[in-house]
Amino acid sequence: MGKEIERKFLVRKDLWYAVQKPEGEDIIQGYLVSGSAMTIRVRVSGDNAWMTIKGPMKNISRDEYEYPIPRTDALEILSQFTGNKIEKTRYRIVIEGHTWEVDEFFGDNEGLTIAEIELKSEDEPFRHPNWLGEEVTSDHRYSNSSLAISPYNSW
Repeated sequence: MGKEIERKFLVRKDLWYAVQKPEGEDIIQGYLVSGSAMTIRVRVSGDNAWMTIKGPMKNISRDEYEYPIPRTDALEILSQFTGNKIEKTRYRIVIEGHTWEVDEFFGDNEGLTIAEIELKSEDEPFRHPNWLGEEVTSDHRYSNSSLAISPYNSW
């Protein structure tokens, strides 16, 4: 069984734009199921695609299963079985042994930038880069599944 332990923060764009970043990864994802009990997501990035199943949140942890699927299947599923989609560019920044995934959103979520860090335990310490803003781990509006249904620009 996979386990996701994750914290999520808004990004201070004025400081983020000054950071030297690696090349970003363009991602499109949609949801087959989106609820408090579970989410089932399909994601495409470049030549790769995955289906991910996530269980309910318990504090900042939840069960997670992710499987590679054929890209052509993923594109068909996104087209035929999902509603609104999330479009974003992801940057991976390593700081003191932790990888930050910083997502700049587009489309209906244009203007939103979120940083996530996956941890080995809920109380694991980590360095907060200066470009981190408010923590939104517990604010469900900032989950990707919620952003697909209720985009940032509609708030």
